[in-house]
Amino acid sequence: MAGGKSSDKNEETMTPEEEKSLRKLFEKLDVNKDGKVDMDDLNKALHDMQVPQLPGHAKEFFKAHDSDHDGRIDFHEFVDYVREHEKRLREFFHTLDTNQDGSIDAGEIQESFRKLGVNVDRTEAERLLQRMDKDGTLKIDWTEWRDYLILSPTQNIHDILHYWRHATIIDIGENAIVPDDFTEEEMQTGMWWRHLVSGGAAGAVSRTCTAPLDRLKVLLQVHGSSKNNLGVMSGFKQMLDEGGIKSLWRGNGVNVIKIAPETALKFLAYEQVMNKVFNCLLLKRLFRGEDNHELSIVERLASGSLAGVTSQTIIYPMEVLKTRLALRKTGQYSGIFDCAKKVYKHEGIKVFYRGYIPNICGIIPYAGIDLAIYETLKSMYMKKNKNSDPGVLVLLACGTVSSTCGQLASYPLALIRTKLQAQDYSNSSGAKSTDTMSSLFLKIFKKEGIFGLYRGLAPNFMKVIPAVGISYVVYEKVRKQLGVKMT
Repeated sequence: MAGGKSSDKNEETMTPEEEKSLRKLFEKLDVNKDGKVDMDDLNKALHDMQVPQLPGHAKEFFKAHDSDHDGRIDFHEFVDYVREHEKRLREFFHTLDTNQDGSIDAGEIQESFRKLGVNVDRTEAERLLQRMDKDGTLKIDWTEWRDYLILSPTQNIHDILHYWRHATIIDIGENAIVPDDFTEEEMQTGMWWRHLVSGGAAGAVSRTCTAPLDRLKVLLQVHGSSKNNLGVMSGFKQMLDEGGIKSLWRGNGVNVIKIAPETALKFLAYEQVMNKVFNCLLLKRLFRGEDNHELSIVERLASGSLAGVTSQTIIYPMEVLKTRLALRKTGQYSGIFDCAKKVYKHEGIKVFYRGYIPNICGIIPYAGIDLAIYETLKSMYMKKNKNSDPGVLVLLACGTVSSTCGQLASYPLALIRTKLQAQDYSNSSGAKSTDTMSSLFLKIFKKEGIFGLYRGLAPNFMKVIPAVGISYVVYEKVRKQLGVKMT
């Protein structure tokens, strides 16, 4: 067997305690108990042992350590891997242990991430510690470090830190999430734009696949009432009768086109505008306190909300065009530019910012509730599972639930926004409406009660789960093609 001499030498130098410990770990990985670990064994064992995994973890593990390429790892190959991996882990441990006291504390974690260009506050550093810290000292000794990372697919200290703090970017159809902590290395190597391209592709495919539900939502928001009893099935029938199958995708073109500028603007606003605005308006100390204090969750929420407001302000005319195109009759407009020209000619420049105020007002409750519930659910999972790192499915579930709650809180504002954007269409007499946000809100509430403010909610929720699933699959495929490692 390839590597046999090395394995025999390793086993000869092992103490009985070390061999017993490695045998015990190997038996956990050998799920089907045939004396060797295959890909299925490893995937199932890593899941059962709650070892945090990155996409392709098991495949990379076999590629590096299946020395005889038979698709299975025996105990000798496993010993080779452990001995080799332990050497690297010990080097990394000493690198992070800057004061050389034999343990790693929260301050050393913050310093290590800072060198990578990633801001980690004290609370997050302690939360990371708790994933490895078995004795509750808020310090990691060599044994805790080794036990946690012995099965990690890590080759350098950068991989270690990213593996420790990995996250997933998901687009749920309308709100692309832009990461706020690209490292200096990712900025310099161009990995940041690959992340954004991957997220943009995921959003485009997701929105296109769920476009019929999105158009149905707009139709119900604008034309639905207690009098006409317009619902999901009757709404679909109405769209098909009026324009056929193709009509289900009306407005999707501009919805996809605006992904790129919206995502780029959010990213640039977070990275550039926030710091400049805070410094120019002398708000830095108000938000950050001391100069060296890192952004907390609340501060990231404020930054993200302002970034969202900035991007929405610039691309908002495209939101109005999306609504107008979704509600158009067959033959009314030949395309996006024709729609923009005719709307401008008949209604003036102000029409492109109709509904802007409720749209901006909805950003803060949505972002705040979404973030708060996401962090709460993730913390509950980690607490219940002894601070183990949540896997991709857990993060997806947390994100789906938190986003749903955020949409519930901000939905009335989204409905008011859409009705204002489509004001001329919702007025059957053809005369221009003079409704404002407050007057429209009161009118709907008086006529239809609280349920009137949630018209179109059903198709909106119907698209959440497929949108999340499609986004994740496409994001994974595109990022792999672009050579992006999950961080």
